[in-house]
Amino acid sequence: MKYIVCLSDAPWGADPSRAQQLMARMKEARVLFFQPASGRGDRRWAKGGVRVRPNVTVYTLPPVAVEDERLLPLFRIGRRRLARYINRVLDKQRARDYLLWTTSPEQVHLLDRLGYSALVYDCSGDWSDLPDRWEGSLAHAADVVFAASHELLDRLTPCSNNLALLPNGVNYSLFSNHEAPTARLLPDASGPVFCRTGEITADLDLSPVLYAARHRPDWTFVFVGAQDADNPLLERLSALDNVVLTGPRPMVDLPDWMDRGDVLFDLLREDAAYSDVVATRIYEYLATGKPVVCMLWPDQVEQFPDVIYGAHDQDDFVRLCRTALEEDRTWVAERRRNYAAKAAWSTRAADVMHILDTAGLLG
Repeated sequence: MKYIVCLSDAPWGADPSRAQQLMARMKEARVLFFQPASGRGDRRWAKGGVRVRPNVTVYTLPPVAVEDERLLPLFRIGRRRLARYINRVLDKQRARDYLLWTTSPEQVHLLDRLGYSALVYDCSGDWSDLPDRWEGSLAHAADVVFAASHELLDRLTPCSNNLALLPNGVNYSLFSNHEAPTARLLPDASGPVFCRTGEITADLDLSPVLYAARHRPDWTFVFVGAQDADNPLLERLSALDNVVLTGPRPMVDLPDWMDRGDVLFDLLREDAAYSDVVATRIYEYLATGKPVVCMLWPDQVEQFPDVIYGAHDQDDFVRLCRTALEEDRTWVAERRRNYAAKAAWSTRAADVMHILDTAGLLG
């Protein structure tokens, strides 16, 4: 059985990353999943791997002191330490012939120290905070490059001739086949409920909800997820009686909260301006069949205009929330579920396996 060595930019956990969702479904290969350390004091690297699936073992990389390439000697020491650890694991597993799956441009610095037989770069977002040459070199070296959106595909086209579009996906069965929760949520919410899942990051624009919550005190807005205290509007939003902040919740609980919402919504992030990457959250929304209202940047075009209400300003947001409440769902709910079904992670993983097999990278 072929080995896949995945260098993930996110940890394996209850809130699965794109890499985790894909690797968990690579059942025709043995996956060695290397996750980043949680901090300088993280000692899990010394404890060995943890088998999380019959074919997936997770290893935690040792922390490195320096991530800044300008501090070149210390930076190189850190890369050597990571490569030595990975190679020790591979030697112990006798993984001599493996496909290396990379997820971040900074992993380009490990390529010369690893003896892979094939290389994949899975680009799922904007890496403008890292030097362009890192991503360019990684994409150029890769046998196959997957991109999560058309914009990312266009950006990487000058660097590779072997690109494939691979949008984000959804755990379709979890979000589409949901039964009503046994415990009643929001017992004090008597009017319409609007729900958003995911972290409130420092750059998330909360102004549309702040405006709507003040103008419609009979509506309840629920945010399910962690909160970054650096968000400039979070304190004002949390002071409103018709706004509920639940804090972090595991993925298995999200369908319960979505079920309580009459309308699901999403907002804009400054660090993802005009990005055409469809967030996993949106596919999760579509899988429920419920109405969805999303804020858009000026001149931005909604990718699912027939099933998502796209608002461009605060008044538009309130108007479309009201329209969504009055929606006749007899036909549009099924269309939303169809979009989500086509984006199931199992389908995405099958597409990956087909491409890798066709390219002879798993033989």
